[in-house]
Amino acid sequence: MPPESRRIWPAPAKINLFLHIVGRRADGYHLLQTVFQFVDLCDELRFRPRDDDQIRMLKPLPGVPPQQDLCVRAAQALRAHTGCRLGVDIELSKRIPIGGGLGGGSSDAATTLLALNRLWQLDLPRDELAAIGLALGADVPVFVGGRAAWAEGVGERLTPIELDEPWYLIVDPGVAVATTGVFGHPKLTRDTLPITISQFRSGPTGNDCLAVVSALYPQIDAAYRWLARFGQAHLSGTGGCLFVRFDARQAADAARAQLPAPWRGWVARGLNRHPLLPDPTPGR
Repeated sequence: MPPESRRIWPAPAKINLFLHIVGRRADGYHLLQTVFQFVDLCDELRFRPRDDDQIRMLKPLPGVPPQQDLCVRAAQALRAHTGCRLGVDIELSKRIPIGGGLGGGSSDAATTLLALNRLWQLDLPRDELAAIGLALGADVPVFVGGRAAWAEGVGERLTPIELDEPWYLIVDPGVAVATTGVFGHPKLTRDTLPITISQFRSGPTGNDCLAVVSALYPQIDAAYRWLARFGQAHLSGTGGCLFVRFDARQAADAARAQLPAPWRGWVARGLNRHPLLPDPTPGR
């Protein structure tokens, strides 16, 4: 068996350092401004290419039919785009909470595209893979692109950005948020004035979904108030996960030790580069 068939392929979570809704398109999609940063909380995937045309999810996620799984859909989309006739067995070890606003499903889809592009020897450029991924979800391209990014449009217009890489305490209060319910809520702010990257770096920003999500999900509101004891708390995406920044891992670990039950929490490092992005350092 080729070594890459035994390889573990990481799919990192993302956090939204802010999220502003600046308008709405005629088709109902919201226009956003946000900054995506990866963190080293990762799902893990294994891929075993097949000589036939079967695409199989070996351990389907509870409540997710295999044909609706984003990994399966990504593999099918890649094969349809290229005419490839190979198949694959996919095994997913899930660590990123589902419905947590951390982009786990989109990240899994992106890693599937990146891995199968290599394992099936397709050699598509990343921008072509990102275009395939956009049809699967607005967050997929940032994971394919592999760099922390300033995002606009529906989240697909990406500008790489260099950020500090601090430690974060990420808290999951155990609530899976229905994104459609948040974006369809009549009280959601949809007219925040656009800002520039320099304004993001120098001024206060927030998450326009926070007020609606806090009102709909008391557990998230409680977790936000608890996290605010340690610094500026943030909602990632539409939630339900929240996070707060720490400059030192020791301080983040100390805060996590105080986490109330039954909430879950992770201490994770911010990353400006996806683990699968080639190292630009000469000779490495």
